[in-house]
Amino acid sequence: MPYRPTLEFLLYDWLHVEQLSGRPHFADHSRETFDAVLDTCERIAREKYAPFNRTVDIEEPRFDGEKVILPKATHEAHDAYAASGMLSAAQDYDIGGMQLPYTVEAAANSFFAMASVSIGSGMLTVGNANLLLEHGTELQRKVFALNEFSGRWSGTMALSEPQAGSSLSDVATRAVPDGDDFESDALGPRYRLTGNKMWISAGEHELAENIVHLVLAKIPGPDGRLIPGTKGISLFIVPKWLVEVESPHPGPLPGGEGENGSVPVTVTLGARNDVALAGLNHKLGWRGTTNTLLNFGEGRYPVRGGAGAIGYLVGRPHEGLHCMFHMMNEARIGVGTAAVMLGMAGYEASLDYARNRPQGRPVGPAGKDPSQPQVRIIEHADVKRMLLAQKSLCEGGLALELYCARLVDEQHTGNAQEADDARLLLEVLTPIAKSWPSEWCLEANSLAIQVHGGYGYTRDFPVEQYWRDNRLNMIHEGTHGIQAADLLGRKVLMEGGKGLDLLAQRMQATIARAQHHPSLAEQAHALGEALQQVQAATRAAWSTANPGEALANAVPYMQAFGHAVVAWLWLDVAAAVLVAGQDDPASQGRLYAARYFYRYELPKIGAWLQVAASRDPTCAQMPEAAF
Repeated sequence: MPYRPTLEFLLYDWLHVEQLSGRPHFADHSRETFDAVLDTCERIAREKYAPFNRTVDIEEPRFDGEKVILPKATHEAHDAYAASGMLSAAQDYDIGGMQLPYTVEAAANSFFAMASVSIGSGMLTVGNANLLLEHGTELQRKVFALNEFSGRWSGTMALSEPQAGSSLSDVATRAVPDGDDFESDALGPRYRLTGNKMWISAGEHELAENIVHLVLAKIPGPDGRLIPGTKGISLFIVPKWLVEVESPHPGPLPGGEGENGSVPVTVTLGARNDVALAGLNHKLGWRGTTNTLLNFGEGRYPVRGGAGAIGYLVGRPHEGLHCMFHMMNEARIGVGTAAVMLGMAGYEASLDYARNRPQGRPVGPAGKDPSQPQVRIIEHADVKRMLLAQKSLCEGGLALELYCARLVDEQHTGNAQEADDARLLLEVLTPIAKSWPSEWCLEANSLAIQVHGGYGYTRDFPVEQYWRDNRLNMIHEGTHGIQAADLLGRKVLMEGGKGLDLLAQRMQATIARAQHHPSLAEQAHALGEALQQVQAATRAAWSTANPGEALANAVPYMQAFGHAVVAWLWLDVAAAVLVAGQDDPASQGRLYAARYFYRYELPKIGAWLQVAASRDPTCAQMPEAAF
């Protein structure tokens, strides 16, 4: 089944996204404008991305000593994406945006992830700019964020270091005030940074005029030593090229007269900042995206006036991690969506292969006759199992990501109660939105290879690349273990468990609606039992109030939690299918996928929750020498 009808069903028949047009913020939009955006992105993805997915996988980025070389196709795809306006699609009109719902923006961007996730669609640039809108000064927003939204500049986030991957408390990059007059710079308090950052996606390239690095670093305390732990971390804007601002007087963003008026700002590029590419990381997948080791302040591009790369403080000192989480949480939903779409690409490829590949004969007496013609492999029950598994995992993951995107719109444009509810639900669901698709849509990619048989393991077919590209998603923007610790160690406990209680209420409401449909009674009952299991395991895991015991099995807990969430969404989608009253093949497929998830996937949660609830010590107590 083609992807577009699936996307439209979830947007319009399930989430009823066109109803957002009734809110003042989205009043200029309608389903017609939403469809026009989807049409444009689908076309660009089909013409500029999909034909070159294998090209960017083979022709990896290379460094000639001065600049990074990327295929021509990457430049053309980047230019087409920037020209489409999608970098600022969800931003307000007064800063050049389309003022689209984030749900529609996320849906439109899914076409690019499916066509070539490795070429990319500006996820980090948009997240970087959004962070600056939230935490930067007015001039930082005008100079950096607006140029990123326009596509003139691109953005990164520079967190990890060679010696400190996920352990941000061990960040060693230093930032010191740039002289006695450092607070006089119009762009904010100016610092000199020295240190190294590792695994920085899009950290060096020639796709944009400038690259805006958001860098975590520590400011020495009064005694000259770095403050240990995450409390010492601050956030800095460190551009590849320094900027010259002709009208450096802070003022409101563009948008009218008086308090909403604008001070004109003209920005030109100045000298090269002391940010140097130390090397390119060569990855299993996502080979079309530059992944870099960057040196800050090593002296390769010395900046007049002192040693170190110039950086401008974002927010207040020592609150860098708080600011950065704004970008990290946004990126986690983006990572989940990328994982879903790679799974979806593999599903469509394996479905097409299964419909066209003849092999074997039916089970039974007739199948023993070698003179009978072979059947297409989609006629074999086990191949149907693998296809149905992919469908249920990928479409369930897509529902999860679109639901989270809808919550973002509720948080920004709903009434006070709706906004707060959306905030709480996003807190709980963000670890799931990142982790669940990155594990289970990767499994879907593995099944896509299996459907192809030996051919799937070769580069003659695209499914091996989809698997390689997807394998990264369990790692970047916070590994599985980090997401699990965040979920069980913080999110389900925050505000007295209010977010978890709200999620349970939403699940119960779906169960109540589903019970009006006799064909969904089995699933409704199973979801009710799963919810009780998750709630009981949460209490049991923390019954001793010992974090070491509670979190030892956080990943199995998260796996079960994610399966319960996706089961809930599948039940909600199935109810929407029945309400729509459609009996076409696509509707039947959704009901079968929901049934598959409940009968084959949801029963797995018992084993996962058992080790979490019992605080099983097997892994924690394993002696190192015994390995």
